[in-house]
Amino acid sequence: MITNPQSGTTIDEIADGIYRISTPVPPTVMPGGFSFNQYLIADAAPTIFHAGPRRMFPLVREAINTVLPAERLRYISFSHVEADECGGLNDFLAIAPEAVPLCSRVAAQVSINDMASRPARAMADGEALSIGSRELEWIDAPHLPHNWETGYLFDRHTRTFFCGDLFTQGGHQTPALTAGDILGSSEAFRAGSSAVMGDYVSGSRNSRKIFDRMIALAPLTLACMHGSAWHDGTPTGAGALLIALADKISA
Repeated sequence: MITNPQSGTTIDEIADGIYRISTPVPPTVMPGGFSFNQYLIADAAPTIFHAGPRRMFPLVREAINTVLPAERLRYISFSHVEADECGGLNDFLAIAPEAVPLCSRVAAQVSINDMASRPARAMADGEALSIGSRELEWIDAPHLPHNWETGYLFDRHTRTFFCGDLFTQGGHQTPALTAGDILGSSEAFRAGSSAVMGDYVSGSRNSRKIFDRMIALAPLTLACMHGSAWHDGTPTGAGALLIALADKISA
């Protein structure tokens, strides 16, 4: 559903109670086009994963309001500290009086407890947080694909893995949900962007172990920050994609 005709911002339910908010950036602004996604988890304690860039805050808030009042948000979560991950964090904290940042312990300690207007709810690796009818599990993933404080959320209820910059896809007209080859399009985007800005994937000697933990979760849906979310209806498809991505990054 289009929530802002001028920007082209949309909101779509990609799993039970999980909504992808996406704002396209056309090729006239960024070569090849791009998209910025946030994910709203609607529950007793509504949570958003990725706050989005600060200047997109009005668009993200507008989209959230089509599902529930943005003022009801309880957790503003993100993978790591970058503008497109948490640029709008303090704007959300300003309108949602019960909201707090939700991030890794490293992010809270080195950045967020100073940058944010309220202290973070810091998550330990493997810790689960109940937000009502579902539990969200935190997975520490330092330097995967980049940044020391990186981590991800996993919704145990729908087995949705919020995988941040993993499987980043280019283009600005991507479907909300696909069963297509997001690894191929992600690697193509990575190769193209590396030629201009350098490789955004740093990885680490522990990358394979981190991927093994992700695969062990047996996710059904991959909620990507840029491009389409992915779901093919099988219990092994997402795991196979993660294995293939691990091979690419470890090569």
